[in-house]
Amino acid sequence: MALLDENRLFSVEPALRDRARGLYDTVRDLPIISPHGHTDPRWFAENAAFADPAALFVTPDHYVFRMLHSQGIPLADLGVPRADGGPVEGDARKIWGLFAANFHLFRGTPSWLWVNHALQEVFGVTQRLNATSANAVYDQIAECLTRPDYRPRALFERFNIEVISTTESALDDLRWHQMIKDSGWGGKVITAYRPDAVVDPEFDGFADNVVQLGALTGQDTTTWAGYLAAHRTRRAFFKTYGATSSDHGHPTARTEDLPQDVAARLFERALQGKCTGDEADMFRGQMLTEMARMSIDDGLVLQIHPGSWRNHSRDVFARFGRDKGFDIPTRTDYVRALHPLLNAVGGRSDVTIIVFTLDETSIARELAPLAGVYPALKLGPPWWFHDSAEGMRRFRETATETAGFYNTVGFNDDTRAFCSIPARHDVARRVDCAFLATLVATGRLDADEANEVAHDLAYGLAKQAYRL
Repeated sequence: MALLDENRLFSVEPALRDRARGLYDTVRDLPIISPHGHTDPRWFAENAAFADPAALFVTPDHYVFRMLHSQGIPLADLGVPRADGGPVEGDARKIWGLFAANFHLFRGTPSWLWVNHALQEVFGVTQRLNATSANAVYDQIAECLTRPDYRPRALFERFNIEVISTTESALDDLRWHQMIKDSGWGGKVITAYRPDAVVDPEFDGFADNVVQLGALTGQDTTTWAGYLAAHRTRRAFFKTYGATSSDHGHPTARTEDLPQDVAARLFERALQGKCTGDEADMFRGQMLTEMARMSIDDGLVLQIHPGSWRNHSRDVFARFGRDKGFDIPTRTDYVRALHPLLNAVGGRSDVTIIVFTLDETSIARELAPLAGVYPALKLGPPWWFHDSAEGMRRFRETATETAGFYNTVGFNDDTRAFCSIPARHDVARRVDCAFLATLVATGRLDADEANEVAHDLAYGLAKQAYRL
């Protein structure tokens, strides 16, 4: 039997469902533009077989293991690596069995759709995943993973990915991207510049990281001018590996446009480890504006991913490190927070600033009105806790009336889970087509316009916004 309904996420009303289905059929097979994400470039560089089903579906995916952990299952039992290198469960079949026996926990969640899509469409699984089917499904996936057509590059091509962007620290040597370039493979895998480690005074080892930044660039990063020059140098280096964007995961959306002498003194305090919490936030905010000015010169799109209290569990952070499912959304102000940045560069059309939010209440009240008037500002798609069918629908309903479609940037899958990429894009295309079908049916959009918008949302806007 099929795991998924062919008309999933469309209206139950027949005429609307048929209209949405007709739109979807025109975009379902478009190439995937994946301009922001966290897949490992080493996969594509080495093109080695994925180790096992658990390594593919469970241990790299915080959507999966956070849900299991919420029900009392220890992360170590799921094979999640410990920060100190200590022992965790290493039996992949046992990890998979634990996942399968608890797959019912994902009912109604986006992960249920993503996992079942990957099982059905990628691995040909037709039986429901549970404790009874666990071993059979494991064996079916494991057998597939031994075949050349399930290596990372083959799946990249099978998924019809036109371009995918990984995300690397400003201090990364990009060796895997160099290996991809040297291999002669035609798949387009690019990087994105993520400078959090060297722009956040509260990041572990910030001062030492800035020293390393200087060593990598030959700039004197003990001075404000040298520090900014080092960023320009690294951004240029990342561009040689295809980068078209920078990415900033700050706790708040705060921006600043301080006089340069004030910024220099603040930088000095940051290097000395003397910043208060407010000063650290101020410095991060100043660096967003500095990065936006650099974007005018080098063309990198500025992405801001604010509003997450990262590593909320001290215990999990200490034992397992970052990105282990304990990043929690917070209330975020955008009107005041973005004011300095938008007054500095927001009126320009030669720079693109893409803002994401984890605070849905801000979309209609703040973000859509801002994006609906400032040429530089675009709205990123529903992200993280909201990249669900409901989150995408709410986003279209609250953003479109003020910002329209063309002040948004299509869809970003933003994932570490490789096989979920086509699933996530499929969900986005279905939801958008369902929304467009409603607009046509209620006389707010002509049918030919809906076809154009569907294509733009699925493909064109991301390609344009990220200069791909």
